[in-house]
Amino acid sequence: MVLAEVSRREPDVDRARAELAQQTRVGEALVRGLVRAQLALALRLSLVVLIGLGGLPWLFAIAPSVGRVTVFGINLPWLLLGLVSFPFLIAVGWAYVWLAERNEQDFTDLVQRPER
Repeated sequence: MVLAEVSRREPDVDRARAELAQQTRVGEALVRGLVRAQLALALRLSLVVLIGLGGLPWLFAIAPSVGRVTVFGINLPWLLLGLVSFPFLIAVGWAYVWLAERNEQDFTDLVQRPER
């Protein structure tokens, strides 16, 4: 989406946009930076999910008394893994989309800013 907008040529194209459209080394470096930023974001949020959901079995193994707690007649492990995990995953997904779009907007702003 971002690259298609940059590839359109206008008479007053600045250097960064031209580098990107012509796929020169500088343009490749710019795109590689965006890809790295998106990958780093995905890895960080994957770690949040891994710790958040993967840590629950460890918690129940280390502290078995926590696993025996009941809330509204439902065991805490069932409540956390069966009910609370879905809003958690939706929140992480929403955060990923919001942050990824922010990364793309920063990239677009970098490419479209006038040279000084």
